[in-house]
Amino acid sequence: MTPVILETKNLTKEFKGFTAVNDVNLKVQRGHIHALIGPNGAGKTTCFNLLTKFLIPTSGQILFNGKDITAEKPAQISRQGIIRSFQISAVFPHLTVLENVRIGLQRKLGTSFHFWKSQKTLDQLNDRAMQLLAEVDLTEFADTVTVDLPYGRKRALEIATTLGMEPELMLLDEPTQGMGHEDVHRVTELIKKVSAGRTILMVEHNMSVVSGICDKISVLQRGAMLAEGTYAEVSSNPQVMEAYMGTSAAELQGAH
Repeated sequence: MTPVILETKNLTKEFKGFTAVNDVNLKVQRGHIHALIGPNGAGKTTCFNLLTKFLIPTSGQILFNGKDITAEKPAQISRQGIIRSFQISAVFPHLTVLENVRIGLQRKLGTSFHFWKSQKTLDQLNDRAMQLLAEVDLTEFADTVTVDLPYGRKRALEIATTLGMEPELMLLDEPTQGMGHEDVHRVTELIKKVSAGRTILMVEHNMSVVSGICDKISVLQRGAMLAEGTYAEVSSNPQVMEAYMGTSAAELQGAH
């Protein structure tokens, strides 16, 4: 049995009488790509926000490597190795791709945003930054100003910057949202590639992405866990098909 890296116990979040996340028990196994899916309003983003401590649970527990992190702050959990991709997206559009990754690496060193650091110190980070760009197929874009990057490549840059933080668990929030088919394929392949030796938990709408790369899928509906299992198990579950009634049910069946 693969060890569990992240676990929630009866995780619940209420907003003024509305229960957005209801008694969720989630287990993410080490080395897996695990997807959190569900119809709109199912509580996926709220769940993600609880895991990264942007929201405080009303009740329940969050365990990371067996340690209770329920009360910890976002900075504390990122130091432990839980990194959410958009937290460190390409926030400097007028810097080059290489410079953006280098800033991500500075965070890891604890010298964040010391822009007065000598060029020599920063140049030491170049080799590692270039390795990361190679890992996400962005080597040829190293000197491109980030604002000029195609949309799909910007997401690849976010992933490179996330990798620079040396995550033990990567949380990807809708990594293919708003992308055309070619970008979706590229980013999906990229996630598969960078998952080697890492654990990934992702919220994703695109069923063909989920069916292609995920080891396990948890389905939320109205804040509660509806089903969990492999893609084959989840997509043939009558309750899941009902939750995805309409276009999404066809999408669920049509993705191979």
